Amino acid sequence: MSSQAVSTAVDYVDAPLLYKGKVRELYDLGEHYLIVVTDRISAFDYVLEPPVPEKGNVLNQLSAYWFKLTTDLIQNHVVHTDVEKLGSVIKNKELLKDRIMVTLKAERIDIECVVRGYITGGGWRQYEQNGAINGISLQEGLRKNDKLPEPIFTPAAKNDVGHDEDISFERMQELVGGELAELLKAKSLELYAFARDYCDERGIILADCKLEFGLIDGELILIDEIFTPDASRFWAKENYALDIEIDSMDKEPVRSYLAGTDWDKNSQPAPLPGHVVEETTRRYQNIYHRLTD
Repeated sequence: MSSQAVSTAVDYVDAPLLYKGKVRELYDLGEHYLIVVTDRISAFDYVLEPPVPEKGNVLNQLSAYWFKLTTDLIQNHVVHTDVEKLGSVIKNKELLKDRIMVTLKAERIDIECVVRGYITGGGWRQYEQNGAINGISLQEGLRKNDKLPEPIFTPAAKNDVGHDEDISFERMQELVGGELAELLKAKSLELYAFARDYCDERGIILADCKLEFGLIDGELILIDEIFTPDASRFWAKENYALDIEIDSMDKEPVRSYLAGTDWDKNSQPAPLPGHVVEETTRRYQNIYHRLTD
């Protein structure tokens, strides 16, 4: 993998830029999309400096790996990940070779499909307040990080600006229709169960995940990214405990560093120190190798 950090691919791609997310950039190839995964890193809704070397490579390669593993469960949007097939569209093939994905043009369903197998994070905060997550009542006496009796489906309505909004399944049915809502729920739970068991064999707990789906000619397919550290909460089994903040296998070094500074969370933070960037790169590489080796 190329270790040069990439904060944007705009100078290296000869195609129109359609959308620039916090991490991903979407280019129009005509029949298909080109997704380039950069090394930008965000926390608390801010894109931080500097970018984290290898992060985009890991996210893209890991998504491609999972997409292949799950094709028997559901089709996905991947056409190929071969930079050579793009010819002159890519001006620096060596730099971008591990961070590109050519995809089908699906109609995105504006629902973030979240599955929780453990009660932690925002789900725990909801439970503490009212004993429920997204309107799903849970048994009393659960502790932070407890494994749920059964995984639960807790969707969110996508907002391109600001936070996605947690919604009940009933609200999701109103937004996308009952039949599609049921299918999304079933597929999300099936995918989570597959990945949970796969991770379990490798000493990793998949606490929760978010999935995105689209439609092509009325057929449901999986899009975006899948079971990456940016879209899933991975815990090393050896770190698992109740009632604590478990050090998750992702950009936790960045969050921990920022939480320990006097940054007000209302303005662009100062650049991250080198040791935080290096540790974050190491985290992403570690989860990649634990899942794929």
